[in-house]
Amino acid sequence: MAGLGRVLLDALKVHGAREIFGIPGDFVLPFCKVIEEASVLPFYTLSHEPAVGFAADAAARFHGGISVAVATWGAGAFNLVNPIAGAYAERSPVVVISGAPGIAERTSGWQLHHMSRAIDTQTRIFREITCDQAVLNDPARAPADIARVLRSASLHSLPVYIELSRDLVLAETAAVPILPAPSVDAEALAECADEIIFRLRAARQPVLMVDIETRRYGIEAQVAALARGLGIPVVTTFMGRGLLSEHADVVRGTYLGAAGRADITALVEGSDGLLLLGVILSDTNFAVSERKIDMRRVMLAINRQVRIGHHTYLDLPIDALMQALVDRVPKIPRGTALPGEKPTTLRIDDGAIEPSDIAAAINDLFAAHGPMAIAADMGDCLFTAMEIANTGLVAPGYYAGMGFGVPAGLGACVSDVGRPLILVGDGAFQMTGFELGNCRRYGWDPIVIVFNNTSWEMLRVFQPESRFNNLDDWRFAELAGPLGGDGIRVRTRHELRHALDRAYATRGKFQLIEVMLPRGQTSDTLARFIAGFKAAREQG
Repeated sequence: MAGLGRVLLDALKVHGAREIFGIPGDFVLPFCKVIEEASVLPFYTLSHEPAVGFAADAAARFHGGISVAVATWGAGAFNLVNPIAGAYAERSPVVVISGAPGIAERTSGWQLHHMSRAIDTQTRIFREITCDQAVLNDPARAPADIARVLRSASLHSLPVYIELSRDLVLAETAAVPILPAPSVDAEALAECADEIIFRLRAARQPVLMVDIETRRYGIEAQVAALARGLGIPVVTTFMGRGLLSEHADVVRGTYLGAAGRADITALVEGSDGLLLLGVILSDTNFAVSERKIDMRRVMLAINRQVRIGHHTYLDLPIDALMQALVDRVPKIPRGTALPGEKPTTLRIDDGAIEPSDIAAAINDLFAAHGPMAIAADMGDCLFTAMEIANTGLVAPGYYAGMGFGVPAGLGACVSDVGRPLILVGDGAFQMTGFELGNCRRYGWDPIVIVFNNTSWEMLRVFQPESRFNNLDDWRFAELAGPLGGDGIRVRTRHELRHALDRAYATRGKFQLIEVMLPRGQTSDTLARFIAGFKAAREQG
C-alpha cells in the first residue's frame, strides 16, 4: 500500500511515461509535492498550460509512448483544452492529470474558485477530447480506474483524462495492475492479411502510404520490411513527413498532390493497389490531389480497423496487422537508398532571404553535421520543412493550431532525439516563444529559427486584402539574451549561413536566429499548395 499520488506515478512509469510537464496550482499542489519528492519521473514546469500540453504531445510523438501533462482544476486545466484537442485529432497519447477539489469541498454547498458552471463541467469537457476518463474520488477503486485509463491511452494512442482530488493524494491504496491488451481474432487477422497481400501482388502499381499511426505504434521497421519483401515503394503523407527516415532504401518521398513532386503524385494517384497505413483522410493530406483517389480501390488501416473495398475488419490493431503482413513476405536485406529529389543547397550571397532559402541552408547544415529532429509550428515554416531532407519531424499538420513549435521543441529536448531544431513563424512565436526562458533551468539548447515577415503570412495568401494580417516587429533576437539564450537577426543568405554555423557550434543555451522575410514571399511548397487548394475548392 502507498499513497494514491505515488501509486499513480508508479503506474505512469510502468506504462511507459518518461516525463511530466506541468504548472503548479492550488488544487494540484499536493500532487506536485509528491511528484517532486518521489522523483519517479522528471518534472518540467513551464510558463503557461498550452505549452505544457504541446510539450507533452511532442514528447509522446518522439518516443512513441505516453507523456503526461499536469495542471490545476478549472483555470489551469481549461488552458489545456486546445493542445489536448490537437493531440486527440493527431492521435497522440497524452495523459492529462488535473488536481481537483477535495471530497468535502465538493459537497460543501459553496461555489468553488476556478469552477465554471458545475463541479463536473471540466470532466464533461475533457470527455469530448479524450478517449477515457477517471475521477479518482475512491482510493479503493482508483487502481482499477487508473489501469483502465492508461491502457486506453496506449491501446488507442489517444489522450486520456485523470482527475485527482487533492485530499486523496496521500490516501493509501493498492498498486495499479497492468491490464492485458484485448485479444485479436486470429482468423480475422489472417484473412485480412491474406487479402491485402493478394491485392498488393496483383496490382500493377502498388504503393504503401504511411502516416502518424506508423510512428505511434512503432511499426516503421515492419513497414520497411514489407516494402522490401514485395518490392513496393513507400511514400509519406504531409502529416507523416519524417517517417521511416532511417529506411531511405524504401521511401520514395512525400505525397503533396499538386504541391509536391510530379513523380510522387503520379505514383500515388495512379496506383491500383494503395495501402494506407495509419493515414488520416484529411484535407491537409488530400485536398490538393490532382486526381481524386478512388477509395474503393484503397486499403486503409487506422483506428484498429481495416477497410478493403467493401470489407471492414474490426478490432485489428495496426501493429498486429503489420506483423502478419511481414510474416507473409520474403525477408529482404536493406538496399541502397532510392533516388529522390536532391536536397537544395543555399546560394551564398548578399541577396534577401526567401523561405525556401531557409530549407536550403538547413540542408547544408545536415549534410555537414548530420540530421537533427525538427519541431515545426503551423504556417509556412511547416511547408518549408517539406523541402528539408527527410528527418524526424513533429508538427500540427492536421489540427493546424498555432503555438505548437517552441514547446514541442522543448518536449523534444527531453526525448532521445538529440538537439532539436525549432521552426516557428513570428505569429506563433508571439503565442509561446517566451517558453524558451525555461531552457536555462534545464540545460536545454535547441536551435530556433523564427520566420519573421511581421505578418500572419499563411492567412494572407488566402485573403491578401485584409490589413489585420499585419503584425508589428517585436525584435525577437533582442529578447533572447534576457531569456537565457543567444539571438541574432539576419537579412541575407550570407548572414543566414554564418548564423546557422555559429548556432550549431554553440552549446549550453538556446540559439535564436530571427530571419527577416519580405511580406508576400512564401516557400515554393506553400505556393504550390495554395494554388492546388484553391483550384480544388473551385472545382468542388
